[in-house]
Amino acid sequence: MAYDFKAIEHKWQTYWAKNQTFKAKQPQDFIGEPKPPFYVLDMFPYPSGAGLHVGHPLGYIASDIYARYKRHTGYNVLHPQGYDSFGLPAEQYAIQTGQHPAKTTETNIKRYREQLDKIGFSFDWSREVRTSDPQYYKWTQWIFIQLFESWYDEAAQKSKPISELISTFETQGNSEVKAICDEATPSFSAEDWKDFSNDDKERLLLNYRLTYLAETEVNWCPALGTVLANDEIVNGVSERGGHPVLRKKMKQWSMRISAFAERLLSGLEDLDWSESLKETQRNWIGKSVGALVKFKIQNSTFGISAFTTRPDTIYGVSFVTLAPEHELVSQITTPEQRKEVEAYIKAAAKRSERDRMADVKTISGVFTGAYAEHPLTQEPIPIWIGDYVLAGYGTGAVMAVPCGDQRDHDFAKHFGVPIPNVFEGIDISEEAHTDKSNATKIANSEFLNGLGVLEAIPKAIEALADKGVGEKKINYRLRDAVFSRQRYWGEPFPVYYVNGLPKMIAEQHLPLELPEVEKYLPTEDGAPPLGRANEWAWDTEASQVVSNDKIDHKTIFPLELNTMPGWAGSSWYLFRYMEEQNNRDQHIASDEALNYWNNVDLYIGGSEHATGHLLYSRFWTKFLNDRGVLPEDEPFKKLINQGMILGESAFVKRIGNTYYSEDVKVDDDYQKIHVDVSVVDTSNKLDIEALKLLKPEFKDADFILNEKGEFIVSREVEKMSKSKFNVVNPDDVCEEYGADSLRLYEMFLGPIEQAKPWNTAGLSGVHNFLKKLWKLYHNGDQFEVTEDSASKESLKTLHKTIKKVTQDIEDFSFNTSVSTFMICVNELIQQKCKSREVLEPLAILISPYAPHIAEELWEGLGYSGSISEVAYPIFDEQYLKEDAKTYPISFNGKMRFTMDLSLELSKDEIEEVVMADERTQKQLDGRTPKKVIIVPGKIVNIVG
Repeated sequence: MAYDFKAIEHKWQTYWAKNQTFKAKQPQDFIGEPKPPFYVLDMFPYPSGAGLHVGHPLGYIASDIYARYKRHTGYNVLHPQGYDSFGLPAEQYAIQTGQHPAKTTETNIKRYREQLDKIGFSFDWSREVRTSDPQYYKWTQWIFIQLFESWYDEAAQKSKPISELISTFETQGNSEVKAICDEATPSFSAEDWKDFSNDDKERLLLNYRLTYLAETEVNWCPALGTVLANDEIVNGVSERGGHPVLRKKMKQWSMRISAFAERLLSGLEDLDWSESLKETQRNWIGKSVGALVKFKIQNSTFGISAFTTRPDTIYGVSFVTLAPEHELVSQITTPEQRKEVEAYIKAAAKRSERDRMADVKTISGVFTGAYAEHPLTQEPIPIWIGDYVLAGYGTGAVMAVPCGDQRDHDFAKHFGVPIPNVFEGIDISEEAHTDKSNATKIANSEFLNGLGVLEAIPKAIEALADKGVGEKKINYRLRDAVFSRQRYWGEPFPVYYVNGLPKMIAEQHLPLELPEVEKYLPTEDGAPPLGRANEWAWDTEASQVVSNDKIDHKTIFPLELNTMPGWAGSSWYLFRYMEEQNNRDQHIASDEALNYWNNVDLYIGGSEHATGHLLYSRFWTKFLNDRGVLPEDEPFKKLINQGMILGESAFVKRIGNTYYSEDVKVDDDYQKIHVDVSVVDTSNKLDIEALKLLKPEFKDADFILNEKGEFIVSREVEKMSKSKFNVVNPDDVCEEYGADSLRLYEMFLGPIEQAKPWNTAGLSGVHNFLKKLWKLYHNGDQFEVTEDSASKESLKTLHKTIKKVTQDIEDFSFNTSVSTFMICVNELIQQKCKSREVLEPLAILISPYAPHIAEELWEGLGYSGSISEVAYPIFDEQYLKEDAKTYPISFNGKMRFTMDLSLELSKDEIEEVVMADERTQKQLDGRTPKKVIIVPGKIVNIVG
C-alpha cells in the first residue's frame, strides 16, 4: 500500500474537526480530580490578505509539537487560536476600494483558517477569539473603564479604585496622598475639594486616573491620517506604506503605564524568557538613578529642571539644551532668535524620536538667546535647543557637560560654546570609579574632592539638596502610552463628553459598536473617520446611540471620535481563551476558569513584539491583578522567539528593457531585478514564457540566453516577503509533499530561535523519510506488525530514540529530533523489525511531529479513536545497557586488533579467550608472555 498522504491528511483533519479532538476541558468537566492544566499559546496573528507563507507556521509548528507532547504526558492542554482582526491594513484597503473592513477581515480570516487547518494544528477552535467581534471588544471597553476608574497608590505600589481617592480628598485633601499623577497637579485641602465645582473635581481627577486625556507629543502620519506608536515607525516613516511621520501635540487618551515601570522591571527576574529579550525590555523601561537639578532662567520667572545621572559633574556644565518641543522654548526665546528657532522646531518635527535617539553623528541645534544661572556659581549659561534631547525623556532638558560627555562635547565644539577644562587629565567615566588615582577632583568643589565616582554621586545629590537646587530622582525612559488612534477600524471608546469632560458609558450598555460611515478617511476638517458617522451621539436617558442632530448637551452628548490602538485587544486576549464561548457574556472569564489556567505556560512568537505588545500585556495583567480580576500579575511564564525563515530570492540582470542570463558577461552597469521564484526551477533556470504570463511588464522585454540556450538567474537569501517575490505558499508544499513533510522540514531546518534559509529542494528528504516510516509498518500492500518479541537491537534503537526525542522536546531542540527519527527508522529497517513492542510506541513518539501519518498507523495497529492522548512511551535505561565490549588487544602497549567480549566475563575468563585466539598466538610466535594486564571493560595488554 503506497503512502497516500493526501487521503490520509484529509481523513484525519476531517476527523479532528468533527470530533473536536483538541477541545480543552474546563475543570468542572472532569469526573473526579481534573487533569493538570497546560496552556500553550502562539502570538496573536493578524489576518492579512496575502495569507500565510512558509515562514509564518514555524512557531505554530513548534508550539503544536509541544502541545501534543503535553497531551501525551497527561495534561489538559489549552492550545487556542484566534485573530487580531482590528488594524490599519484592512482600513487602508477599505479606503482604496470602499469595501468595509469587516468584509475584508472576514475573507482574510477564512483564508487563514483554511491554510492553518491544512497543516494539521491541534488548535481548540471552539474558543476562537476575534478582536473585532463586538462581544470581544465589549470587554476591552470594560477594561478601559476600569482603568479610568482607578489611580495608582505609589506607597502601596498598587492600582486602587478612584472612589477611595475621592474619599481621601473629602477628608484630608491631597497633601498626604502618595499617588502617581501629573506634575502640575496643585495641592488642595478637604475644604478646597468641597468648594470645587463638579467639573473642577473631574479635571483634577484626570491628573490621577490610569487612563486620562492630555495634550501629548505624538507621531502624526498625515498620509494615513492617524497617530502611530513608536514601533509602527521604521527609519522615520510609517511601517505601513512608508509615509513621512511628524511630531505634533494633540489631545489624546493616554495610559499611565509609567506608574508600573518599577514592577515591569523587577517582574522580569522571575520569568523564563531569554536574557536578550529581558534586556530589551530593561532598556526600553530604562531605569536611571540620579538628580533633578534646578536652573533659574535669567530675567524670567521660569526655571528649568534637568535630570542627570552624573550630578558630580555639575561644575562642568557650560550650557543647557532643551528638546525642540519643550514647553518653555516659545516663552524664553528672544525676538532676535525666534525665526531661526521656529524653523528648527518645524524641521525637527519631521524626525521620529527613534531616529533622533539613533543618530549620534548629526549635530544640529539653535541658540534661544536666553540664559540660565549655574545653580552653584550663578554664572550665565546659554540655553540651546537640539533634537538629540527628547521631550518625553527625563524633563526634556539636558545640563550639558562638554568636558565629560562626548555628545555634549561635539555639540559645544560645533557651535563654539566654551568648554571649561575643569576635568583636565582626570578620568571621570563610571568605569574608572574603582581607581582612586582617577578620583574626581573638580575645581571649586567643596564636596567632591578626592572621591571616586560612585562615592561622589550621592555626595553631590546631598549637597545640591542642601543648597535647594536639586534632589534625588529615579527616572524611567518608559513613558505613558498614547492610546488614541484617528482610525475607523478599531475599538470605539465607551466615552461621551459633557462640557468637554469625558463620561463613561455604563457596563450594562456595552458594547458600544462601531457605526457605519460613508468613507473611512478623516473628515475634510481633520476629524477622525468616526466624525463621518451620522448616528454617533449618546442619549443618557435612553442609554443608546442616536443621531448627531439630536445633540442638545443636556441629555444627548457627542461620543468620542477616536478609536483604540491595535494593542488594546491583544493585551488581554490570552485570558479570554480560558473561558468557553457559551460562558463569555458576564465576564472576561469565570473565576473558576482563571484560577485553573492562571496564565500562559508557553508563549511562542516573533521578537518584533519584544517591547510594545509584551510590555502592554504585562501592564494590563498587573493592573487587572491589582483590581482582583485576574489571579496572576504576569501573562506569560515562558516565552520563546522563533527565528525567521528566509527566502531564496531570484535576480536577473537588466539594462534598459533587456535581461541577461547570469552567466552572460555584461560590460555596462546593470540593475539587479527580483523575479518571482515560482517561475524558476531548482537548477536556477528561468521559465521566460511563464514569467511573461505572470508579469505583463516583461511581455515585450528581450532575454539574452547563455550558450546552452538557457536563462539562468542568480540567487540570494533574504527576508521572505511578497515584495521580494520569494514567498513560498504552504498550500503548494502541502499539495506536493503533504503537511507532515512541511512540519518535519520546518523543524529540520535548524534551531527554533535562529534564522534559516528555505530550500524547497530539501523537502524531498523528509518526504522520503515518511515513505520509509510507512513501509516499516507494511509488507507491500499489507499492513504488517507482528506480536513477536522485539530483538535487543530494536529495543535499544527504540529506547535511545525515546530518550533523545523526549529531551529534545523539553529543550525545544526540534531539529535534532527529526534527525533522530531518521536514524531510528533506518536502523529498524536494517533490523527487519516488525514487532508491535517497538512500532506501537514509535507511532506515539512521532505523533507530535507528523500527526497525520501517526494517526493512520495507530488505526492500522488496531485502535479506534485518536492517538493524540495515548500515554507517552516511557524510557527504560536497561535497554541501553551494553552486554558486550570491544576490547583493544595490545602487545607491549601497542594495539594490534580488537575483540568483542561479554561484560560478564571475569579476568581469568577474558585471559583464556584472548590467549586462545589465533591472532594472539600469531603475535606471540611461540613465546610465553611475562604477564597479561586486564582492565575489565577497558583494555587487554599482553607483555612479552
